[in-house]
Amino acid sequence: MTKLHPTAIIEDGAEIGEGCRIGPFCVVGPHVKLGENVVLESHVVVAGHTTVGAGTHIFPFASIGHQPQDLKFAGEVTYLEIGRNNQIREHVTMNPGTEGGGGLTKVGDNCLFMMSAHVGHDCIVGNNAILANNATLGGHVELEDHVIMGGLSAARQWIRIGKGAIVGGMTGVEFDVIPFGSVIGDRAHLAGLNLVGLKRANHPREEIHALRAAFRDIFESDEGTLLERANAAAVSNAGRPLVAAVTDFMLSRENRRFCTPRGEG
Repeated sequence: MTKLHPTAIIEDGAEIGEGCRIGPFCVVGPHVKLGENVVLESHVVVAGHTTVGAGTHIFPFASIGHQPQDLKFAGEVTYLEIGRNNQIREHVTMNPGTEGGGGLTKVGDNCLFMMSAHVGHDCIVGNNAILANNATLGGHVELEDHVIMGGLSAARQWIRIGKGAIVGGMTGVEFDVIPFGSVIGDRAHLAGLNLVGLKRANHPREEIHALRAAFRDIFESDEGTLLERANAAAVSNAGRPLVAAVTDFMLSRENRRFCTPRGEG
């Protein structure tokens, strides 16, 4: 059964799914849609045109869906979509999109946002992501599936972090991070591959070995440009899905800069 605490404020127009539990002093705005079995602990505010997927659990003092922290925002209608079965811990903030950024911030399923993590406007977060305490995504950041952001890390605006990558604690990410990459440092540099994550995901040993060899060819060689080496690795590793994930990521968009072992873009 749906349970609404008598001190909670549910504004007219809000849609509350079956089995939701809304605790003391929560506020749910008029354009909010909560899926089945969503839990809002005490003092949660969900505002704006926000959709929260079934089974998501939001903890005290989270601020979800308030207007973007962008001085260009002029009150236009934009959206925040949060998927299913996420855990959104205390003091997390998530903002909707902006007109200039496409109007949508989107979070996938089964993610964990630890205390005081921030998802800025127009971000796209994939499934099974983890943002540790105080991890911050500036506007327009793209996180693919299974990314881990360490505590106090930050990703600046407009960058991409590929699937399975891990960002060390207190690391500032200024350039794109390849899939399965591991980056550390005050200003992030590529420290290697997220081998622990690859093994936990049960990727075949031979595919991991092929990825390690391709990593060396791309990032530890001085022959040609970075993208020329990525293209060569793609050709020589045809049919290798892990290598393809990296090379496709690097070659799919023009004029991108990447975290590298040498700090070069």
